[in-house]
Amino acid sequence: MVQNPNVVKLCPVVSTKETRIKGGEKVKWYQKLNYKLKATAVKAAATWYGPGYDFRTWRGRTFWGVDNSALATNETIFSVISRLSNTLAILPIKLYQNYDVVYNDVADLVMNIPNPNLTSFEFIRNMESIRDEKGNAYAIIERNLRYQPINLWLLDPNVVTPVYDDVNRELWYEVMGANGTYYIHNSDMLHVKHIVSGSNPLVGINPIKVLTNTNDFDKAIREFSLSEMDGAKTSFILKYGANVDENRRAAVIDNFRTFYQENGGILFQEPGVEMTPITKNFVAADVMASEKITRSRVANVYNMPAVMLNDAEGSSYASNEQLMRMFVTMTILPIVRQYEQEFNKKLLTKEDRKKGLYFKFSVNGLLRGDTAVQMEAYFKGIRSGIYRPNEVRQWEELPPHKDGDKLYMSGDLYPIDMSIEERNAAKSARNPTKTASNPDKGGD
Repeated sequence: MVQNPNVVKLCPVVSTKETRIKGGEKVKWYQKLNYKLKATAVKAAATWYGPGYDFRTWRGRTFWGVDNSALATNETIFSVISRLSNTLAILPIKLYQNYDVVYNDVADLVMNIPNPNLTSFEFIRNMESIRDEKGNAYAIIERNLRYQPINLWLLDPNVVTPVYDDVNRELWYEVMGANGTYYIHNSDMLHVKHIVSGSNPLVGINPIKVLTNTNDFDKAIREFSLSEMDGAKTSFILKYGANVDENRRAAVIDNFRTFYQENGGILFQEPGVEMTPITKNFVAADVMASEKITRSRVANVYNMPAVMLNDAEGSSYASNEQLMRMFVTMTILPIVRQYEQEFNKKLLTKEDRKKGLYFKFSVNGLLRGDTAVQMEAYFKGIRSGIYRPNEVRQWEELPPHKDGDKLYMSGDLYPIDMSIEERNAAKSARNPTKTASNPDKGGD
């Protein structure tokens, strides 16, 4: 029977505070396909649900001042995470071998169906959303008897703890399953994370925790503003044509208040009395300033241009192309590189990598300029022998041409592998009269 050496179950259950593997029995490979951890990956709710308790209905609520769902209660954070995860999910990812696209089972797993429940778009978007909310995202690699990956299952990061083996110093992942604790070897776990701290280099820092003070400040300003709105009462200025004494003034005010309350806010203006409502602006300047500060700080933490969060003040981008280039360079490329290296290391074998196979996201679509600029770039690229015509047609989602796989160079537009003699012959065929009068003239 084939065994998977990378899945270890400890019995009895070990606390998540354990930081070392002390031993245990190995789980056979066929058991891995049916182990209860799969249920944990689907439910992702081990910390919310268990024997004798069920707190799943508490999600998104605040207790004792602790908000357990910042993503669901802060529109700025929701916006930045939504933008990052959607951007990453729309990027085409393919398996290449020395620049040529390769289609096999592993490529189909990443490009199309990571598991029976999710498409590739949903898998990448969900994984990036979890990473941006929790600081870490995990996915177990399920393999067949030949140790080839067949499914990728997302896990709740709250039930996963990276640990080191005492003996070999290898990285394992402690997972609190429904019926026990499992240890997964790092080669069977995809792990993408934010930057780490020196005190714990295995776990990414939670960006929302970094923003705790910013969120608390923003929340306090909003709650204060809402309390002002809820507690504010309609006020009026009453002007009488004659002076009235204090007793008469109090009687008038009481009469005015009673009539206003009993008649649904409808008032009758008597002769000699002028009523002017006091206008109140409930969108305080403090709220606007707080929102601006929040957007700026959230953009800084997520390493994103603030203008991407609708904060255009201070932006100096001459064109959308410059903005997108900065966004791709500063924000997207580091994330993309992390995913690519995880896929290359854990979904491909060492022999595959030696053969030149690798996964790669394409960010070219994000860097496109306007139509005129893009066509000019294509034109120069083809004439300079950089692009093949069929490559450009592929980028523009056009069918290939039978003669479009050659490189051309200006002189004018000969195949790059054509010799001077062949160019002269081709030129003579196009312009025999001019060539005959200049027989010693070489090619351009």
